[in-house]
Amino acid sequence: MELQQEENGKQFKRELNLLDATLLVVGSMVGSGIFIVSADIARHTGSAGWLILVWIIGGFMTLTAALSYGELSGMYPKAGGQYVYLKESYNPLTAFLYGWSLFAVIQTGTIAAVGVSFYKFLAYFIPSVSEDLVLFSIGSFKVSPAQVLAIGLIFILTYINTKGVKGGKWIQLIFTLTKIASIAGLIIFGFVFFKSDVVSINWSDAFSFKKILPDGSFLSYENLPAFGGALASALVGAIMSYEAWNNVTFVAGEINNPKKNIGLSLLLGTLLVTLIYVLLNLMFTMVLPLTEIATTEKDRVGIAASQAIFGANGTIIIALLIMVATFGCNNGLILAGARVYYSMAKDGLFFKKTAKLNKHAVPEFALWIQFVMASILCLSGKYGDLLDMITFIAVLFYVLTIFGIYILRVKKPDVERPYKAIGYPVLPAIYIVLGLSFCILLIIYKPYFTWPGLIITLIGIPLYYWNKRTTVAE
Repeated sequence: MELQQEENGKQFKRELNLLDATLLVVGSMVGSGIFIVSADIARHTGSAGWLILVWIIGGFMTLTAALSYGELSGMYPKAGGQYVYLKESYNPLTAFLYGWSLFAVIQTGTIAAVGVSFYKFLAYFIPSVSEDLVLFSIGSFKVSPAQVLAIGLIFILTYINTKGVKGGKWIQLIFTLTKIASIAGLIIFGFVFFKSDVVSINWSDAFSFKKILPDGSFLSYENLPAFGGALASALVGAIMSYEAWNNVTFVAGEINNPKKNIGLSLLLGTLLVTLIYVLLNLMFTMVLPLTEIATTEKDRVGIAASQAIFGANGTIIIALLIMVATFGCNNGLILAGARVYYSMAKDGLFFKKTAKLNKHAVPEFALWIQFVMASILCLSGKYGDLLDMITFIAVLFYVLTIFGIYILRVKKPDVERPYKAIGYPVLPAIYIVLGLSFCILLIIYKPYFTWPGLIITLIGIPLYYWNKRTTVAE
């Protein structure tokens, strides 16, 4: 077995093959979001065609980014992935700001949100674990059973992953394959038992871009800026549902033949998820009127669609499916995220203990501090808001990373590139244009989606220099 030698004498074990890496991509991306965010997208776009088009745009952006990352992963097949790419393309500060944002909210906030989602849907079977109940309160600060139990779930998955990559790998394999099969079954049943009158209503005026109001009525957008703001808002949900596709790059130190398999797993995984998302939303438009998609209770489109297909049993079926999806998703996020903090610590930019591997060849301390941060966000109850607001930062770092391909072609032309970005220089440029357009639209029309994420990221600047000063003093 090929090993990656570390300075402290411990070694990463390369125990993940191409299938494992691909399932990590898929498993980390597909959680509960795909069954919920289509309601918000429908409200902003007002037509079946635009609902599908938003998912296609999000998938195209993700697939284009994944193809570009293939070149970087071949050049630097090291633990930490995107953090390493940013460091090599720009400087340690840029890389640290990404790693800090990941730790502060991108990864840990997603772990918290996905953990609570598991219990949201378990509450259909055990009402006492609902997010709507109050377990205890201190003044205006309230904590639900779902929040506390989510911390327990994150603890269990973290503990399993401290015992070696093999345990996390098997959880990922079993739950992701089950998730893919279940969603495929749901899509097939929806296509078989589609409602012709619903299809006719939804697709008779498929590309009329308008707003759906809470009462189900439509409102036309008055001008181009309003159209741009609505499209950007619609894309937020889709892009967040595609988020975490890059997690496989974080575990490069544990993947067999990483120069080949990381890029290939990114291609296969993002392509499969894009196909799943587009087909699933197409199925939604075949069983639910668009106004019902937009106004369904608590945005639970997946439940409404499953009820339309299976009747009363639909709630049970979709709840079980989402529980499988969120459990596997959280395992992938927990497994991958800790490797970034490990890489930061190796550069003297994070807690020193984070740079150590335990006897099972995994960064145990990094896993536990990730658990602590995710638990804090669980208790805060603000993980959902933070995730919406951090979308801007996540896309901005994707743009920076992909632009790094152009920088490295000039800066380090002699570094081996076993895999070159497909469609270079056109496809990476398209992603950069789309990503920047998305960010600019949010800055102009939805500033509340941008400034909190910017503040969280910029807090990393003084932290970076404090870390540097502390390292020098030692």
